[in-house]
Amino acid sequence: MDVDVLEIPFIFNGKEEAVYPVVLRNGHETILVDCGYAGFLPKIEAAARRHGIFPEAFSGIIITHHDIDHMGGLYELKATYPSLKVYASEIEAKYISGKKKSLRLQQAEDLYPSLPEEHKQGALYFQEMLKALKPVEVDQTFAEGFAPASFRGISIINTPGHMPGHISIYVPALKTLVAADALVVEGGELEIANPHFTLDLPQALASVKKLQQLEVEKIICYHGGVFEGDIHGSLNKLLARYSEV
Repeated sequence: MDVDVLEIPFIFNGKEEAVYPVVLRNGHETILVDCGYAGFLPKIEAAARRHGIFPEAFSGIIITHHDIDHMGGLYELKATYPSLKVYASEIEAKYISGKKKSLRLQQAEDLYPSLPEEHKQGALYFQEMLKALKPVEVDQTFAEGFAPASFRGISIINTPGHMPGHISIYVPALKTLVAADALVVEGGELEIANPHFTLDLPQALASVKKLQQLEVEKIICYHGGVFEGDIHGSLNKLLARYSEV
């Protein structure tokens, strides 16, 4: 089993940022995990090639949840590689396919009236970005513990909170966790992703406690990249910070 971390730098609102999609390879399948914003396909392809991975070899993609920075590029990816299978949790599939309204869009609309006037223009722009997101049908949904057909060596972990159907991926043989947005790396420590915009913060903290039970030596966060070292200690600090709130 190979786990390759793709670093995708970009500029957003004048700031340098990066996201870290992952490619899982087991000799039979090559599965991408999340794909960035719309227009990111060339960046994904270039990053994959730097790891010796031909994008044409992608057999599937797992969308961990339906936030725009995780699935914004899915429509273009599927159009370019139509044989690629799309996997997601049953809960998230309804939003990825457009059958249900984006929860992030609903949240943005609900928050808009309470925003200061100077933030409203940017908030409207964000809403328009979400409305422009092109839906894609999910080929297969799965529950906790599922692995795509012929792709052994990974375990799907339900980690709701950031989104209700959010998932993380555990590779037990490598003691590696692909956390997606269940965790981020900030200031050299693990943290909750955008806690003020997490849809269910208590549930997100419960997911952290669940992940803490795994034997993990490396955590790959979509925002912040790879975290190694005192994982258990960092997770304890995270949980302690929120227990004081």
